[in-house]
Amino acid sequence: MDETAYRQALETAIPRYCPFEKSVLTHCAACSKAEKHNIAEREVVACNNAEAHQRCIALRDLLRHNFTFALGILHIDGPLPHAKEMRMQCGGLRGLQIALDGNDQVRDVAALVEMAQQRYGELAELPYSLIVQRANIYYKGR
Repeated sequence: MDETAYRQALETAIPRYCPFEKSVLTHCAACSKAEKHNIAEREVVACNNAEAHQRCIALRDLLRHNFTFALGILHIDGPLPHAKEMRMQCGGLRGLQIALDGNDQVRDVAALVEMAQQRYGELAELPYSLIVQRANIYYKGR
């Protein structure tokens, strides 16, 4: 299957892709709203909840913005290289989990994002400097 046909099949089969797909597929995080599908011999992750999906997109975008310095880039204007995307997704989610309850296991991304929003009111108000610091500590230890 060529890439164009794959993208069309993906858009048809997966109306809400998981913004943290890489972290779910590599098992550094889990999510109660995630549904795994196989399309053209590739595994993809969909979100089964529209509200959770919107919150996760907002968090992912805020993490991308706040991780620019830690990733050694000035701004993000397109897809990140795989390793940097993994560091931002896995590190960001783990950093958020640690900031909220001291645990580094992300067992449910949707619940984590909802808890963060309840505690801070807006996702933009999260302690991103602490989250990035915790993510960097985690990745330097690996």
